[in-house]
Amino acid sequence: MAQIFDRSSNALARASLVLAGLMVIAIGVTLDQLQRSPWVTRQGQRPEQPVPFSHKHHVQGLGLQCQYCHVTVEKSSYAGIPPTKTCINCHAQIWTNAQLLEPVRTSWATNQSLVWTRVHDLPDFVYFSHEIHVNKGLGCAACHGRVDQMPLMYAQNTLQMEWCLDCHRNPAKNLRPTSQVYNMAWEKPTSDRPVWCSVADEKSGVPTAQSVDCVTRDPAAAGVQVASLELPAGGTKGLTADVVAPRLPTPVSYQKFTSQDELGHFLVQHYKIRTPRDLSSCEVCHR
Repeated sequence: MAQIFDRSSNALARASLVLAGLMVIAIGVTLDQLQRSPWVTRQGQRPEQPVPFSHKHHVQGLGLQCQYCHVTVEKSSYAGIPPTKTCINCHAQIWTNAQLLEPVRTSWATNQSLVWTRVHDLPDFVYFSHEIHVNKGLGCAACHGRVDQMPLMYAQNTLQMEWCLDCHRNPAKNLRPTSQVYNMAWEKPTSDRPVWCSVADEKSGVPTAQSVDCVTRDPAAAGVQVASLELPAGGTKGLTADVVAPRLPTPVSYQKFTSQDELGHFLVQHYKIRTPRDLSSCEVCHR
């Protein structure tokens, strides 16, 4: 019986299998890069808004704080989009006839909210709480970038799951003192720019991060002390009541940090940051 396939068919079959494998790998790599690309994540894109609001002008130029517009950022899962009333607080006095602000005046006159396009828009199944992140020392710039330098708002980070996990695996690299959360120009400590932190007793009903006090000036040189009003057992007799003599001020014990790694691990411990093992339930982030 004559041979159906030529001997060269074996080589062609092997080459076809290799080529098919390479094509599968190439398609996989392409799809992987595509889902990380700005085409999917929308990084750097500046969506069209009803009013071209400039964070650079309002934050860096006028000195407005984040909380003035995003009033729920410290007590809610969402930061909140400011209502028209917030804009009118200022623009009823300045730029009252600017054509650029006509949508704002129309919204105020008709009592119809402006329809803003969300720049940082997570999927509906993802649960993210601004409250816990802000109160645990995560600065606005860590997620949103230098908003104070953005004439038009855009997403600096992917906000994809791998980006979140990268932070949760080592939160120390992004933590800062809670007093510096809204400071867009905050810089990580170095040997030339150290940070000093002290820890006080935790109070019931107060976030654990509030027990940590950090300063950027040497407390010893500044003579930082805390006055203790702890009363001794006895006291001196006054004209109308017992007048107790307060104790002398007790110096606060500050620890010096010259790197973000040292400061971050100190804050992780005293802010009571949960480790990745503590976040084993998917329901923490997925609802």
